[in-house]
This record gives sequence, C-alpha cells and structure tokens, in this order.
Amino acid sequence: MKQRYKVLQLQPDYNIKQHDFADLAEQVFKALPPERFETTMAFLKGRPEPGQAVSRADHSVYFEFSDKALKGMRLKALWQVFKFCRRERFDVVICNRFKPVNMLLQLNRWLKIPLCIGISHGFGEYDRFYRRRQTRRLIDRHWQFVGVSPAVRQYLIECQCGFTEHNTHGITNAIDIEQATALQLSRSEARTQLGLPHDARLIGALGRLVPVKGHTYLIQAFAALQDKYPHAQLAIIGAGREQARLHAEIERLGLAGRVHLLGFRENALQYVRAFDLWAMPSLAEGLGLALLEGMSGHLPVIASDVPAMLPLIQGAGGLAVKPADVDSLTAALDTYLALDDQALRSKGEQAYAYLTREHDIEVFRQQYLRLIESGLSAAKEPK
Repeated sequence: MKQRYKVLQLQPDYNIKQHDFADLAEQVFKALPPERFETTMAFLKGRPEPGQAVSRADHSVYFEFSDKALKGMRLKALWQVFKFCRRERFDVVICNRFKPVNMLLQLNRWLKIPLCIGISHGFGEYDRFYRRRQTRRLIDRHWQFVGVSPAVRQYLIECQCGFTEHNTHGITNAIDIEQATALQLSRSEARTQLGLPHDARLIGALGRLVPVKGHTYLIQAFAALQDKYPHAQLAIIGAGREQARLHAEIERLGLAGRVHLLGFRENALQYVRAFDLWAMPSLAEGLGLALLEGMSGHLPVIASDVPAMLPLIQGAGGLAVKPADVDSLTAALDTYLALDDQALRSKGEQAYAYLTREHDIEVFRQQYLRLIESGLSAAKEPK
C-alpha cells in the first residue's frame, strides 16, 4: 500500500464540538480521502474532559501549554512543537489563527515541511509593524495562506508583508447545511426550551457578549420600536463579560420581559427556528458564521456592513446597517417588523436559497483538497 501523506492541523485551543457543521478544521479533514492522508489534530492549549468530543482526525495531540508559555518568545513551546514535528515528519501542516502560524513560520526554517498553510480568520493580526517585518522575513516557497472571506484575503495582501496574489487564497467558510438543518428544533419546541413566548414576533441574535458584537446597539434600536411593535421581543444567545452591562441597559430602557439574555447554550444552532428574523450588529467580523447559521434556519438577516459580511448580506437579500449606528439598525428592524408573516418568510427563503447556492460545504472541502494537492505537487518541483 502506498504511504499516505501525513497532515497536521495546529489549533490554538481545544475547541471540538459534538457537531461539526461549522467547524473549519474538522471540515478540512473531511475533505481528505483517508486512503491518501493520515491526519493529526494538535492543540496548543486545553484538552477534552471525559465525555467531551474529540477530533475526527486519526490522532489527537494535546500540548497543554500554559498561557505564560505561549507569551513572549515562547521558547519552550517552540522547542516542544519542533521536536514533535521533526519526529513525525509531516508532509503538510495547517495552522489556524495567528499564534500557530507565527510559530510554524519560525520553526519551518529548520523543519522544511513541504507545505504549510496559514489560515487567518479575521482582521488586525498583522497590524503591528514588528509582526509584518517578521512575517515578511519568514515566508518562503513552502507557504500558502487562506483568508476565510474575500475581505480577509484582501486585508492580508494589503499588509504587504509576504502575502501575495499567488500565495494567498480566499476560501469562504461554509456550513454543513444538511447537518445543521437536522439539528434544528421546530419553532414551537425551540421556543418552549428557551422559555420564549409562542405568540411573539421574535428577533434573534447569537454571539459572545462582548463589545465588538454590538448587542448594546441592537437593544437600543429595539427600544426605539417597543411601542410601535408591542408583540415584538428580542432574544440573544451567548455569554460574556458584557452580560451585566447589557442587563443594566435593558432595565434602564424599560425592556424587562421584552429583551432576553439567554446565556450560553450548547449547540445553539438547534434553537434558530425559534426566531422570525436574525440580527448580527457586529462592529467587526472575519466572516460571521452566525450569519450563515441564521440563514440555515430560513431567516431573513440584518447585519452590519463590515467588509467580511456585506457580500453575504447582499447575496441573501438582507438588510445592511452601519456598525454602531442605532438609527440605521432601528430602520432595518422597522422594515422587517412591518412585514406580514408571509412576506417575512419569503425573505427568509431567499436567504436560505443563497446559503445553499454560495456556501455549500462540499465546495469548501474541494477547495481545500485542491489547495493541498497543488501545494504538494509544487513542493516536488525542482527549486
């Protein structure tokens, strides 16, 4: 039997979920035919508790580095990763997010792994001058890069630190729509489990409760319409450091009982059909998978017109709003809340049709497979 290519994915943190419909790393491994590729998933931090999900990879490795070990020069961590990669002799290493990319950029000067792929999930990773200078010095013919949206790809190229039109690709994140749909509860059951009223017009949002997600502006926009639409309510799934401040804002605006902070929910996608429309008022996003998740529930979408999300909103026929602009967000909510049920469902079906047409998971997998195969072929060519 022909020897299989050995592929490593290096992740910053343990983050495997029970369902992988939107897990980039797991979906990449699903793209690789097992008869040709032997796969390993490695995590710099964390490991699963008993009963928690593990990667579908052939092997899983947990370095369990501390936060301190991954700051500054990271010499001990670099040495451990170097010894591991030298021993295993990988043909391909895929690095997710800045820290793993940066570590392998340094290490591959000696490892000489034939193909390294660095995946960037958002903006700002290379804004610092010293990061750009180091990256420019370390990128060589072994490297290819991926931005998870056309906007992230363009950001990388515009950094002018070694990312070029030839070595930097845009592979838009996708979700396994069939798996996502199978997870979703019915409208009635989802509302029952979330403790939400069955007769309300519900605006839904999903995301960590942190400032960049813009939930405070969504709450303020909803407050401006609370009297015009007395049967409308807002519910946000997620937890984070902004929770107390958002609770205070809800009380200040007299929205107790109308705005619900539902906290963290395992497999939150299962509840998406509880809602009538989907809002994502982020101030910045690399792609915004939660936007795709809303579309998978056949929901019309409202989202900020940041570069990574604007093409998705436009493709789905949704409403784009200015980030951190309460008036813009209020107008968008007003537009959808004024529609009758049939018209609102029609907008949701338009969003779902776009999702199935443009973010099919099989296309995503084939793009990664082609990138890996072409990179390995190029690595065999004479210098």
